[in-house]
Amino acid sequence: MKRYRLKNNFKGLKKGTQFYLIAESEFIGIKDFVLRTKDLSIRISINEKELHKNFTLLN
Repeated sequence: MKRYRLKNNFKGLKKGTQFYLIAESEFIGIKDFVLRTKDLSIRISINEKELHKNFTLLN
C-alpha cells in the first residue's frame, strides 16, 4: 500500500500528516484518489493535481 506525507497544510490537516492511498480511479482522463490518515480516522478524496502539489510519496 502506498504511503504519502502532506507537504503543506491542506483542508484543515497539518503538514507532515501521513496517509495511505486507499483507492485510485480514472474516469474520462480525470484521476481521483482516496486517502486515509495513518490512524484511519480521516478520509479525503482529491484529484491528481492536488496529490502532486500537496503530497510526497514515502518509501
